[in-house]
Amino acid sequence: MNAEIKLRKAEINDRDTIWNILQQAIERRRKDGSTQWQQGYPNLNTVESDIAKGFGYVMTVDNEIAVYTALILNDEPAYSTIDGAWLSNGEFVVVHRVAVDEKFAGKGLVKILFDHIEEFTRSHGIQSVKVDTNFDNTAMLRILESKGYTYCGEVFLAGGMRKAFEKIII
Repeated sequence: MNAEIKLRKAEINDRDTIWNILQQAIERRRKDGSTQWQQGYPNLNTVESDIAKGFGYVMTVDNEIAVYTALILNDEPAYSTIDGAWLSNGEFVVVHRVAVDEKFAGKGLVKILFDHIEEFTRSHGIQSVKVDTNFDNTAMLRILESKGYTYCGEVFLAGGMRKAFEKIII
């Protein structure tokens, strides 16, 4: 992809675009037979809260929003209890709510997103990235494996068990 790709904080005027992207992702998960994101989460309030708290990020391709994610520093209460073990106990970036606009699906943008997240983590002097996904989200499981994330165990989040992963960055 020969385009200008940037990761930036989401702004309130991005809300409707982000919500549209999330609705597409929710529908994709449903069509894939997944239980992830099928119980009213994430929703528009989630997006508004992410933006208000400074957690929401968009990845743009030539200034068009292509991917949404939430990046949360050192704060995921569900991660304090893991059936397994994290690789580290230091500071971490949590990745939640990764969603790609259908227009950009299948172009490898989530792998590029993780490159940007890892650079963000490194530039803030943070030790690792932690992420979880549903056991049936095969696309994300493949991406995490390809990006060198280590399976650490399972966490209980959003009403179900999730596979938890970590990658040491520095």
